[in-house]
Amino acid sequence: MSAGQPFKISVSDDKIDLLRRKLDLCVFPDELEDSGTSYGAPLADMRRLVDYWRSGFDWRAQEAALNVELAQFTRDIEVTGFGTLNIHYVHQKSKAVNAIPLLFVHGWPGNFLEVRKILPLLTAAAPDHPSFHVVALSLPGYGFSQAPSKKGFRAAQYAEVAHKLMVALGYNEYVTQGGDWGSLITRVMAVKYGGKHVKAWHTNMPMGYPPPITRPVAYLKYLVTPYTAAEKARTQLSQQFEQQGMGYYREQATQPQTLGYSLADSPVGLLGWIYEKLLGWTDKYPWTDDEVLTWVSIYLFSRAGPTASIRIYYEAFQGGDWQHFIRQRPSIPMGISVFPADHSNRPLSWYTSNGNLVFCNAAHTKGGHFAAWETPDALSKDLHEMFGKGGPAFAIVPGKAGYD
Repeated sequence: MSAGQPFKISVSDDKIDLLRRKLDLCVFPDELEDSGTSYGAPLADMRRLVDYWRSGFDWRAQEAALNVELAQFTRDIEVTGFGTLNIHYVHQKSKAVNAIPLLFVHGWPGNFLEVRKILPLLTAAAPDHPSFHVVALSLPGYGFSQAPSKKGFRAAQYAEVAHKLMVALGYNEYVTQGGDWGSLITRVMAVKYGGKHVKAWHTNMPMGYPPPITRPVAYLKYLVTPYTAAEKARTQLSQQFEQQGMGYYREQATQPQTLGYSLADSPVGLLGWIYEKLLGWTDKYPWTDDEVLTWVSIYLFSRAGPTASIRIYYEAFQGGDWQHFIRQRPSIPMGISVFPADHSNRPLSWYTSNGNLVFCNAAHTKGGHFAAWETPDALSKDLHEMFGKGGPAFAIVPGKAGYD
């Protein structure tokens, strides 16, 4: 592995000019009356966003702001069977000498931007909560990380990249936080590297299944304990999503290349594909046009192009990653944060089968799938409580308790 190299986002003028030319040629579809969001991204929203993208949005200003706010680097990581990949990452150290090394892992349609709001909350040194040294990588094929060129790059390979990055940075022992695909990837890391390297893991997208009969106490408790009103509401939302919101998953998990032609060639198509999720997966979060277009532009201007980001669905689905790893129960401490508008929620009793659960906050009254972006204060508070003094994972990393 090579040494890390400082990185600044610098999209070429040619790419920006091409984007504007394509936006000038945009042809919008029609829309049924009073369809709202039930058919997908609303036409009025799309017209407004495209017009602003073409004539008002300042990518250079957003690019400059990201380069100032986020300490970015790239580093070569050797991946078993896949050669060397150049990985982009954010690495922000706390001023607290004994800060806890934490790896932040995003998913789709997220990217490294998701760490932007929560980063100063986690790295801040204070006597009343722990502090973290934060590493937020762009997963291979996302943002400014190189994409694999061979088939079969699955959850274990993403986990290998993330782990080797932490070790290369000198963090032989660390904790993780992940949502969406980051939840699966950090689970795999807990299975493969837990104990020796990964000391604890936290997710805001916990996955689970009913306790098996092989764990009779948990199984009987599950059978006789009624769901709370909040659990019923969250479960109903998840069931509704599985019935009405999984079309994107089926396509990306079966024919990502076919979809990729549209995402790569049409900025408007890419915008609609992602904007639909930003609207539907959040808890009425008030997205600004600048936020949406910066988010989507990261995909459009990404090193490998937007098609590379969706292939994880195919590889994980075809390889059975979810089914395989969700049945494994990592022994290291696990923490979860449950946000009411996340479409992946399950009854709390299911999560006891998911790992060594030591921290659970299901009392959040707002928040959705992109917790670090929507509700950074709430998510950071959960991490402070889990790893802080008196918390179940306090001083879990030897010599790195998070306090000066």
